[in-house]
Amino acid sequence: MRRLALGLCCVMAAATLAACSRDPAPGPTLDAFLAGWHSGNMSAVGFVAPDGQGVPAATVTEQLKALSGELAKTPPALRTVNEPRVSGDLANADVAVAWPVAAGVSWDYTTAVQLSRNKEKQWQVVWAPTVVHPKLAAGDVLGTTRVGAPRAGILDGSGAPMVTDRTVYRIGVEPKEFLAKPASLTELDAALKAAGASVDVSGLPARLAGAKEGIFVEVVVLREEPFNRVRARLEAIDGVFLRKDTLPLAESREFARALLGTVGEVTKEIMDAKPGVYNVGDEVGLFGLQRQYEDRLRGAPGLTVVARRTAADNSVTSTELWKSEPKPGAPLKTTLDPAVQRAADAALRGLGRRGAIVALNVKDSAVLAVANTDDANLALEAQVPPGSTFKVVTAYGVMSSGAVTSDTPVPCPAELVVDGKPFRNAHGFSIPGSVPFHTDFARSCNTAFASLAPRLGASGLADAGRAVGVGVPWDMGVPAFSGSVATGGSLAEQAAAAFGQGRTQVSPIALAAVAAAVARGQWQQPRVLVDPAPASPAAAGPSLNASTVDSLRQMMREVVTSGTASDLSDVPGAVYGKTGTAEFDNANANRTHAWFVGWRGDVAFAVFVFDGGDSTATAVPLAEKFLRALPQA
Repeated sequence: MRRLALGLCCVMAAATLAACSRDPAPGPTLDAFLAGWHSGNMSAVGFVAPDGQGVPAATVTEQLKALSGELAKTPPALRTVNEPRVSGDLANADVAVAWPVAAGVSWDYTTAVQLSRNKEKQWQVVWAPTVVHPKLAAGDVLGTTRVGAPRAGILDGSGAPMVTDRTVYRIGVEPKEFLAKPASLTELDAALKAAGASVDVSGLPARLAGAKEGIFVEVVVLREEPFNRVRARLEAIDGVFLRKDTLPLAESREFARALLGTVGEVTKEIMDAKPGVYNVGDEVGLFGLQRQYEDRLRGAPGLTVVARRTAADNSVTSTELWKSEPKPGAPLKTTLDPAVQRAADAALRGLGRRGAIVALNVKDSAVLAVANTDDANLALEAQVPPGSTFKVVTAYGVMSSGAVTSDTPVPCPAELVVDGKPFRNAHGFSIPGSVPFHTDFARSCNTAFASLAPRLGASGLADAGRAVGVGVPWDMGVPAFSGSVATGGSLAEQAAAAFGQGRTQVSPIALAAVAAAVARGQWQQPRVLVDPAPASPAAAGPSLNASTVDSLRQMMREVVTSGTASDLSDVPGAVYGKTGTAEFDNANANRTHAWFVGWRGDVAFAVFVFDGGDSTATAVPLAEKFLRALPQA
């Protein structure tokens, strides 16, 4: 009997388990609901209201989309925290919600989902707004508000901010009132020109034609000083309105502009490139360091998630559900010296063509100034022929190899034919008699240098270039071109390369670094960013041949005392340098870039004028303006 009873118990237990296994668990329904919430398709889920009435899945889909409001386009990631807890015909589960509310920002919380089992033993989700969030009610709509983080500054070499919030004025017009008086356009154009603003207002009427009445259409933003010069004129123009604001700006519009960049209203292109990061009207770095290091400088804005409810009288109330505090941006630390930068900017002012000046500290190659005539950073990024400035590299190559000394006679004829190609000196000059090499250098004799090309061989010029950093891979943390030196080629091509023509390309900063290397006796990579430091800066080069650089320094001093840059001979302090006029247009040999590179004291520099003609007429006078404005130690 005992065995029979035991067997009967086992049969009864098996029957009970079989009966239980036929009732579905709530887990699959919960999983289907979470998948539908994320995808927006609830067709696989059944729903009931808290009072037990059935709710169509389409209705839940619509209500969920309405509740999600601004966040509907970025559905949350969802996962169950635990298995549903079943009690009779009800089950409860906790669900972890990770809702992307901005780029890189997630609103994380836990909500409760209840399920109910119907007469057919099928589980259904009990639908209510509290499923989305415990504090939501019918009619609520999720939204966000943002608080911008304080934008960090860009610091100079002493750690002082160069870019700070400065007062600006936004000049705009109201379409109807402005268009009602045709003279307003002429008056606005004249006032903006008097303020020095380079803005073309001729297309403004067409732009306003489709604009809504009563809105503010911005035309230009002026700094405080030029605005004050024309304020009265602007205030007198019908339809013109003025708004005071602040923007992070350097001390002047031209101050290291191409390097530092600017901050302005975010463009559609930037918003499209980083969806979800910006809202219309946000301020963003537009180019230069401000753009390259936008994420670091901008920081992280504060964000609040709210539930908004609109009452019958159209008033809106908000309930805060979650908040993140803004995180200030981190500053950039540079090596710039404001006094040197001002001198460089002042030298280029009014040039009337594209040009650049870059300056380095001879002791450590810290960049002291980066000046350009427009927003293109020619000072660091230009890729242009160096012309006769490259005779510094050629001279180092032939003297360090022992091929010549500074006193070796090297003839300077008016013309030299190499492999059938004629080479001439600027303006067709020649130097009669036995000419020492240092004189060829000071007078910038092309034919003398072309004749020395065979002594360098196919790779000697490139080797000499690398010794002073030309063509060495750099990492400055900003775009910069270290140069490339022509190698090999025909005898004629090697002859052209010997005086900076042919395929050799440089930037002003590459040549300024050459000058600093000669002055110091060793090449070091230029550096402009201290924090964040570049990831892979080039190692310092080997010490240069001491006797060669000593002779080369004397030769570069002779360029100033009695050579092609003699106009600098009365500039205070001992100036060393080399002029350069570089052909760049194969169709027109008369088009040339103008150069001067050199140093005085601890400041090495390069002056470059695009299509500037003869260096003595453009680059040398700019160098003089720069040096006379430069504070002396």
